[in-house]
Amino acid sequence: MLVDFVRLSLKALSERRIRAALTITGVAIGPLVLVMMSSVVGSYSNYIEERITSLGQNAIAIFPTENYRLDQEDLNYIRTLEAVRRVEPFYNTQGIAKRGTEEVKIAIFAVDYSLLFEAIGSLEIDEGSIPPETEIISSVVGRKVAYKNYEKYFGLGDVVTVTVPKIEEGKITGKKTVNLVVGAILKEYGGALIVDPDSTIFICLEAGKRLLGMSTWSGILVLADSPANVKPLVSILRQHYEDKAQIIAFSSIAEAVSSVTGAINFINFSTSLSAFAVAIAGVAATMITSVMERTREIGVMKAIGYTNGQILLLILMESIAMSLVGGVAGISLGVVGAYLLSSRGFRIGGIGESGIVLQLSPLITPALITQTLLLTILIGLVGGVLPAYRASKIPPVVALRYE
Repeated sequence: MLVDFVRLSLKALSERRIRAALTITGVAIGPLVLVMMSSVVGSYSNYIEERITSLGQNAIAIFPTENYRLDQEDLNYIRTLEAVRRVEPFYNTQGIAKRGTEEVKIAIFAVDYSLLFEAIGSLEIDEGSIPPETEIISSVVGRKVAYKNYEKYFGLGDVVTVTVPKIEEGKITGKKTVNLVVGAILKEYGGALIVDPDSTIFICLEAGKRLLGMSTWSGILVLADSPANVKPLVSILRQHYEDKAQIIAFSSIAEAVSSVTGAINFINFSTSLSAFAVAIAGVAATMITSVMERTREIGVMKAIGYTNGQILLLILMESIAMSLVGGVAGISLGVVGAYLLSSRGFRIGGIGESGIVLQLSPLITPALITQTLLLTILIGLVGGVLPAYRASKIPPVVALRYE
């Protein structure tokens, strides 16, 4: 019986092809938008959260304001806090590295190597080994500094000539050239949005003072003893420093990004629901018109023994069939649209040499496809229930006399 109803439903739709096609097109818009936008936003938001979280869920950075200087007293104070495992200062500046005939913008971090690799757990050495702290001119070089695409410019033991700001008595007075020896080359990291290890040269803390001439710390890196203690520790530090320093927890940034992408997903879902609501109205209008045109046919079916429930099921099957065809078409177009949208990439400026360009595949999950299909079936049910009910209540005698 159910197979017969499906066959009758498809036959009824084929007899009204233009109207059915227009209704199916209206139904397809909602699934198309939902799948395309949700998969793309989900892919990029997951990547950004993973990159930020990879910097260390227990890492906190303290940056002084323009009128405040961090010193040994601050270091001693932070070390007295219970939830703190390690605390070390760092120097940070920008420079230009000479690579063949071109000049490359890079970041330079002078930091304790062991703390660096502890804070960024997924950072790995590809060639060489971490230089001893006593080798002032040795450095750990990011992948994009040593390589351009697949062409290698610097190997182990090579000298990298870097132009950095010349600092005298805490003020920039010009530029100077520093020669650094490549002691290790990092594996490609992929950019962390806050710091880009691929376009960075790391040197030991003492080199920041002696080679770069920096006497004032750029900041202090703090490692909490566990991720659970990061928020309480941030609260204590912010209360202590007030407006004298910025306290940044990488895990908090990941939470903020998650909140923003969650809001974007909600807006996208709400927009899609609007398209679904319009589709419901379209299905209802199509089915009401269909019922009116087929009043005499319904009367004949009742006269030969069809029950009210069977007539209701038949009309519902027609509306659900239209919705499913529209849903499948919308999902298919949404998948194609998602890949086309993702292929353009997403550029984040202000990081590394020329920013980071992300090109990620859309996150098309079974849960997303199932959710979209269920919503399209709901369109058919809600849009078809009133016409189906009206059709089931038509008296056979009145239907047979209908012209």
